[in-house]
Amino acid sequence: MARQAEVVRALGSGFVAAILEAGERQLHRAPLTARLIDGWPGDPAADALAMRFNGALNALARRGDRPALSTLYADRAGAFDAVVGEVLADADAFIADWMREPPQTNEVARSAAIMAALMTLRAEVDLPVELLELGASAGLNLNLGRYQFNLGGVQIGDPMSPVRIAPEWRGPPPSARPVEIVGARGVDLRPLSVTDPAAQERLMAYVWADQPDRAERLHHALAIAHAHPPMLSRGDIADWLPRELARSAPPGVCRVVVHAMSQQYWGAATRATVAAALADADIPIARIGFEWTDARDAVHLTLTTYPDARARHLATCHAYGHWIDWHGAAAA
Repeated sequence: MARQAEVVRALGSGFVAAILEAGERQLHRAPLTARLIDGWPGDPAADALAMRFNGALNALARRGDRPALSTLYADRAGAFDAVVGEVLADADAFIADWMREPPQTNEVARSAAIMAALMTLRAEVDLPVELLELGASAGLNLNLGRYQFNLGGVQIGDPMSPVRIAPEWRGPPPSARPVEIVGARGVDLRPLSVTDPAAQERLMAYVWADQPDRAERLHHALAIAHAHPPMLSRGDIADWLPRELARSAPPGVCRVVVHAMSQQYWGAATRATVAAALADADIPIARIGFEWTDARDAVHLTLTTYPDARARHLATCHAYGHWIDWHGAAAA
């Protein structure tokens, strides 16, 4: 948690960093949570244990039945160690149970990078697209065609949308090309239903408490999803993707496999299956990734087109989409 605190402070969230640092110091007061972390079978960083911990405390603060914690979150200042330590002792079982489930951020600001990649693809493959999202969570980014974007001065999307996404743009703007989305569906091991109040609250709890603009954007995206429910399947990526690619594609459509901050949770076998399924496809197809590098020192936006498997590093991005450092389609 102390290491992750350095990361989130660099990403602009001093409050979440302070929560994590207090959690590190007070963890001895929560034996169930401490044992869960000590005995974690995977990579604690890749599995985002610190972010799970922060989400659990935010969920407790949002409930309002622990006034000291709610006040700490509302004021974003106070006796961090005393308040966090008391909550760890009192809600140890809740925190441990929460942390056993994977994070569910479904940050819609990341869709700006995906839209920029789709515009770049349109300049190369002049076809409408069908989106297939891997690790789609609640499927909010499947509705990116219903959002409004300002990408380095390039306006695209629904100009009347309440979801307005304008990341800080660095570098030249992307190619100003129309994007036509004729279909969008996704898969997740544990998809969240946008009509389930508990699922909505879980998504809200993963929004950092000192970033209210993200919470407002999520609120509007959930409202759009109520009106236009994303098409989601519950299942394993390794089973779902080959089956979807085997289906007959609509004529004159490019299928685009999309994944944003989900690849870190895939095993080696799943990664190999995804790569093989794309390489074997005999239709126009592309892949857009918004993922941490293997060294976890940067988030890269990549575009790969098939059958030649030509990969481009289009941009380096903020993990939650606050800024995009655009390199363009020429970057290998």
